[in-house]
Amino acid sequence: MITVPPVSVRARRALRSGAVALGAALVTALAPSAASAAVGNLAEAKADNGARVVAETVVDERTVDLSIWSPATKRNANVRLLLPADWASNPARTYPALYMLHGANERVDYRSWTEFTDFESFLADKPVLTVLPSGGSSGFFTKEWNYGRKGGVDYETFHTEELPQILERAYRSTSTRAVAGISIGGYGAMAYAARHPGLFRAAASYSGLLHLRYSSTWMVVSTIRVRANRDFFSLWGSPWWQGRIWRSVNPYDLAEKLRGTELYVSSGSGRPGPFEKPDDLNILGNPIEEWSWNNSRVFAKRLDELNIPVTTDFYRDGTHTWPYWERQFIRSWPVLAKGLGLNG
Repeated sequence: MITVPPVSVRARRALRSGAVALGAALVTALAPSAASAAVGNLAEAKADNGARVVAETVVDERTVDLSIWSPATKRNANVRLLLPADWASNPARTYPALYMLHGANERVDYRSWTEFTDFESFLADKPVLTVLPSGGSSGFFTKEWNYGRKGGVDYETFHTEELPQILERAYRSTSTRAVAGISIGGYGAMAYAARHPGLFRAAASYSGLLHLRYSSTWMVVSTIRVRANRDFFSLWGSPWWQGRIWRSVNPYDLAEKLRGTELYVSSGSGRPGPFEKPDDLNILGNPIEEWSWNNSRVFAKRLDELNIPVTTDFYRDGTHTWPYWERQFIRSWPVLAKGLGLNG
């Protein structure tokens, strides 16, 4: 079990803040004169539909932030890359890509994994390109239905088409990928793997919502959307009147399409666990994690009914918080590594 001491995390963030200030001077745009200073091959940093890297910021020796003009999301979308340790010394090498998805309404979204955990230390000796993409404050890693009209925000196309093309063409990524995420990012990981079979060879969910039609899960989705001042019905429509749409994006209903993918599913029960402190709000328990516990177990049971292998970790005590997700990432690594073609 890995615990991150708060002091060391704060110290690392302070160092990172200083590095960001220094890295601002190293921002690289698409101007040809700047291409030689870029981490990626900016001349090739384009997708088929016109998505392209418009800025590249070096945060530190292993961390690079990209701003990508995305036609799918109709905005500049942010992505943080964690580079392998031998990136600079081995410029001809290519790497499998590990996509790590954030949750809803996070303070720093695409930076969450590096701000709230020390998982990059664990990955320091792993030959993998780690990809931390923005998914919007409540985008749900999907293409919005938008009442059947054109113009809905489409993070799914950004993550599954635009970004992979850019990373393969300009940032030495191979076509071997794995995806993992927390909370709605856990939903995104399983939904992407199921809706795009073969795109990701492994998928992991930590405290995710994996059965959208289970009990009153639609109320959780509604709460997340409303809290972010977003229209609930524009996402997938009504759970009843547009039930076909909900089924088409629901990991539970798409479970058969996950056959052949390395899978990991985990959640706590919501009861206080080893990472809670006496002054934590979670000291009396966490209803969101309890919801995930029930939801994820129903999904895992469905996989079992279909004889689809899945590694599960339903730990009795644990809340909807980062220390548990960091621990679960470490525990899920053998599954992710297998999908990425690594030895562990």
